[in-house]
Amino acid sequence: MALYGVIGDPIAHSMSPLMHTSAFRESGVDATYVKFHVKKEDLPQAIEGIKALGIRGVNVTVPHKEQVMELLDEIDPLAEAIGAVNTIVNENGKLTGYNTDGLGYVEGLRNMSKEPLEGKSMLIIGAGGAAKAIYYTLASLGVRVIDVTNRTKERAEKMIGACPFQLDSTSLTLEEAEKRLQDYDVIIQTTSIGMFPHIDESPLVMHEVKQGSIVSDIIYNPLETSLLKQAREKGAQTQNGLDMFVYQGALSFEKWTGIFPSYSIMKNTVLQQLGG
Repeated sequence: MALYGVIGDPIAHSMSPLMHTSAFRESGVDATYVKFHVKKEDLPQAIEGIKALGIRGVNVTVPHKEQVMELLDEIDPLAEAIGAVNTIVNENGKLTGYNTDGLGYVEGLRNMSKEPLEGKSMLIIGAGGAAKAIYYTLASLGVRVIDVTNRTKERAEKMIGACPFQLDSTSLTLEEAEKRLQDYDVIIQTTSIGMFPHIDESPLVMHEVKQGSIVSDIIYNPLETSLLKQAREKGAQTQNGLDMFVYQGALSFEKWTGIFPSYSIMKNTVLQQLGG
């Protein structure tokens, strides 16, 4: 039986084991997937343990996505550009790092959009790790207009300035972004604002959102954040973070096994756990 897992601190809340176990079962893969609680100071030993124990692959979650890069044998170019790894593949003791967060997000967004994403005008709320993965991935795939708004404008400017892909980007204060929501076809919320238990909070007021636009929030607990509720009531299409979570997991699964698993099985497993 092959062994896979997820490393992070904290890790008890992770729904990845349930999701991947259902995918292994449905795909007929003889494998098990477990949580590994790894503190920051123990990360180097944990990575050596992956090799020593023959663990075929792991997901990496906070706070290890950046620090783990220096401990791996090879980094995929997109993960290198993003500066974070969320998936490790062990091929006969050689550990390669990938980032499926941005690609997972984009896969879910493509399913919502009736038109190609490349021609869309986009706004990203936030400038942290998730924002960077989504921003760089969209840019790498040819989206050319992506503005960024963040509580600290300088952090948004830094993320834009470091992007290795050519595109048109402006950094905005939250106040500026609120006034310009009509300019965007897609608005992507990447911060933790509005996550359970602070479900009444929202990073922006969505009064000016364009009818028919897509408003996406990477949070999936609750399934509808305050920001999404506001956007829906103004006539926007809305998407929670469940698609991103499931697709990034499915892409990791594919890296490990060569099989793209059943998206619906994985999503339903998570929905049942969330009580949705």
